[in-house]
Amino acid sequence: MIAATKLLTSEQLAVVRRRSDFRGLLAVAHAWGVIFGAVAIFVWLPNPITFLAAVLIIGTRQLGLAILMHDGAHGILCDNPRLNMFVSQWLCAYPMMAETQAYRRYHLTHHANTQQKEDPDLVLSAPFPITKKSFRRKMIRDLTGQTGYQQRKAQILNALGKPEWPLSQRLENYWRKLGRATVAQAVIFVILALSGHWYLYFGLWVLPFLTWQQAITRIRNIAEHAMVPDNNDDFRNARTTKANWLERALIAPYWVNYHVEHHLMMWVPCYNLPKARAFLIANGFGPRMETKSGYREVLRMATSRPDDQDQRGELVHNARKTRVQGVATEGFKPVEDAIA
Repeated sequence: MIAATKLLTSEQLAVVRRRSDFRGLLAVAHAWGVIFGAVAIFVWLPNPITFLAAVLIIGTRQLGLAILMHDGAHGILCDNPRLNMFVSQWLCAYPMMAETQAYRRYHLTHHANTQQKEDPDLVLSAPFPITKKSFRRKMIRDLTGQTGYQQRKAQILNALGKPEWPLSQRLENYWRKLGRATVAQAVIFVILALSGHWYLYFGLWVLPFLTWQQAITRIRNIAEHAMVPDNNDDFRNARTTKANWLERALIAPYWVNYHVEHHLMMWVPCYNLPKARAFLIANGFGPRMETKSGYREVLRMATSRPDDQDQRGELVHNARKTRVQGVATEGFKPVEDAIA
């Protein structure tokens, strides 16, 4: 890993490493405000268009909560360590069926071994390029909830422990792994129930979580490391993808697209990543940084394998069921195989 002092001046480093309780809380409040705002608009104007828009918007902000949890796992969402952990756990991780400390242990291994054989995320990038047919099948599974259902099923069954255990032991194990996440789900349900719309927990929380959030998590994973030019170059073993306003609204919230910058300086809060990129470019590193013009360009490259090489049903890799580890590790049991 390149020393930060070789990338930025001391003045620039002071700017980008600055953490803010206010900005961290503002980002989390924004995510929840958009989520409940989308729910309110559907309640006010219930029709298929507002429902579909709410699913897309809420699913994106759910990914946003996972991204903000990621900053919390790095200890950079808020300046105050206790506030950072509380906000990361109760307002970001648990609602997403995740756990900050478990994610941190997993994720720091990824940073220490990016695109190397020890990288736990290598399974997410190694299979590419794939065929357009394969990608279409994956998107269908994501958007119809099949991927999300299988991952949550595996997570819950793992949390319940072995069938031969006594019930008390299984429940104790479940509470240890997913108890707090279950409490968070109950709180969301109660809030919606008290508003007179309990059914929207399933329609506008669970449904986006199992569908759109899954699909854009896959796209994000592809963009970050799939088909990077050089697995051994810190500037080129991750990718920054430029995002327009629509992509930021529906695919890449909270500066998640600045991935090269994050890997070069993982202690920079997400809200300072645009400044970090500007400083890196000003210091002459721009040409070395792997950058694509948008998610459409990344997906064209990632699906560049000819369709006549498509091998549907062949055992290829375990990415389908292990990629959830990139967002929600706690309680999830990796499965050894998946079908392309």
